[in-house]
Amino acid sequence: MTLEPRHTEVDGLSIAYREAGTGPAVLLVHGWPTSSLLWRDVMPHLAEVGRVVAIDLPGYGLSAKPLDQRYDATFYEGVIDGFLAALGIDRVAVVVHDVGGPVGMHWALRNPGRVTGIGILNTLLYPEFSEAVIEFVQRLMTPGEREKLVSPEVVAGVLRFGVRDPERLDPALLAEFAAPFADPDAGKALAKAGIGLTIEQFRAIGAALHTVAVPVRVIYGRNDPVLPDIATTVDRLLGEVPQAEVTILDDCAHFIQLEAPERIGRLLAEFLAKLDNE
Repeated sequence: MTLEPRHTEVDGLSIAYREAGTGPAVLLVHGWPTSSLLWRDVMPHLAEVGRVVAIDLPGYGLSAKPLDQRYDATFYEGVIDGFLAALGIDRVAVVVHDVGGPVGMHWALRNPGRVTGIGILNTLLYPEFSEAVIEFVQRLMTPGEREKLVSPEVVAGVLRFGVRDPERLDPALLAEFAAPFADPDAGKALAKAGIGLTIEQFRAIGAALHTVAVPVRVIYGRNDPVLPDIATTVDRLLGEVPQAEVTILDDCAHFIQLEAPERIGRLLAEFLAKLDNE
């Protein structure tokens, strides 16, 4: 299964994505600073039970990176709407990671009748941020620091930082993640994408999570240096979404799709196969 990137257009923006399988649809939403490439080794497992589509959000990967755009949840909601329409997808399961969590959950919470299930990997959902996240946002807002963070070398470094054993990461794969940001303007867009979501949007997401009625599957790496409060986030989520089923990966960190793609793929495929897609 090659899973080569494809492209479609949404509101004049070129949107890259990867796709495999047929049947009930699932949308995979990555976070910062990755792309659909993050899901490449997970997707073959999901393609056994349905149609799996992984998007490169604008500002990331091989998708358009406009500099005159606020990369907030409202913008991404329109992009996801247009993207699903372009692919002829109505009802869909949504699986999210990192800042793709609030992006995907914002869309899901505003489109409950279209969502068949939700998968949540290491992500953030509430407006109370950890010190690590606050420091990251401050660095992205600081000239000089910002340019360092979005350089291809540091993008690759972020991926190495977010796994337990960076020596196991394929250098060619890291280079593929970093390549889209060789152009300085692309780096500027990545920085904007990292800080575009507003605190009001996080508050709205957190306040609405209790309304989620569909099945929810949570899988997260316990040793997450990027989101060190992930266990607290999940415990809080369980208080509001009691139907959520949780698996903790003790030997994984933040980019669990790179560390344990077969386990992630198997667990998500089992979850997706049980959803009511009528």
